[in-house]
Amino acid sequence: MSYRRNTHLPVLILALFTAGPAAAQFADSGAQLKRYNECMALARTEPMRALPMAEKWMAEGSSLGARHCVALAMFLSGRAQQAAAQLEAIARDMGVDRPGLRAELWGQAGQAWMEAGLAERAAAAQSMAIDLKPKDAELRVDRGLSYAAMQAWPRAIVDFDQALQLQPNDVEVLVLRAAAWRNAKDSAKALADAERALRLAPEHSEALLERGFAHLARGEKPAANADFNKVLKIVPPGSDAAQRAEAGLRGDLPTPPPAPPPVQTAPAPAAPAKKPR
Repeated sequence: MSYRRNTHLPVLILALFTAGPAAAQFADSGAQLKRYNECMALARTEPMRALPMAEKWMAEGSSLGARHCVALAMFLSGRAQQAAAQLEAIARDMGVDRPGLRAELWGQAGQAWMEAGLAERAAAAQSMAIDLKPKDAELRVDRGLSYAAMQAWPRAIVDFDQALQLQPNDVEVLVLRAAAWRNAKDSAKALADAERALRLAPEHSEALLERGFAHLARGEKPAANADFNKVLKIVPPGSDAAQRAEAGLRGDLPTPPPAPPPVQTAPAPAAPAKKPR
């Protein structure tokens, strides 16, 4: 799929890790909450400094806040795969408590697996999150993108369908589903979704691209060219959207990258044992 939601993944991860009302769920006391917020703030700005500090805190007693801070510091220091495994371990170790928080942790793990390029692991984590929060449209979109990265187009379409049932008329999800239909070789449904998106946002460049590619797949080159030329008028020259519009004008349909091979399941990191007193 050529289109992704407009939030850059590390920024989205930061949003998920942002301290706020949920921060209190990672602390057992006011002192722990203060330490957690300080650790998370340092992890966002200086992850390489925060990581050893958070690991030392974790070794003191496996605090939930410490483990969460370790995960963020790992992610922002370029260790997305280890961060994802850490987040999964926290969610598992919570047992059946706080299902909403566990869903957030599984969702964060899914985002981290995607950043690590492991879409299969991402989809598995996102499925755990969806089991806990089945009415969360964003989780459905995230898993749909993971399935798209695996070229599992029917599964991606089902998740985008569910997201649109929960959030009707979401332009970005309509564009995602249009791209999935196009890759699934159903240009009629791709065209319908792109046109619906453009009725809601007439100058949405990604929707115009998808409508252009749907027209192109149907052999309707003049209509396709009209969309590609409109894209070139509204996006910066040389941008990714401009390059795709130029490819469309040459008659080139996008082709997805090869699906990644199945990954081996790595063991999740165990929580450190408490020190004897």
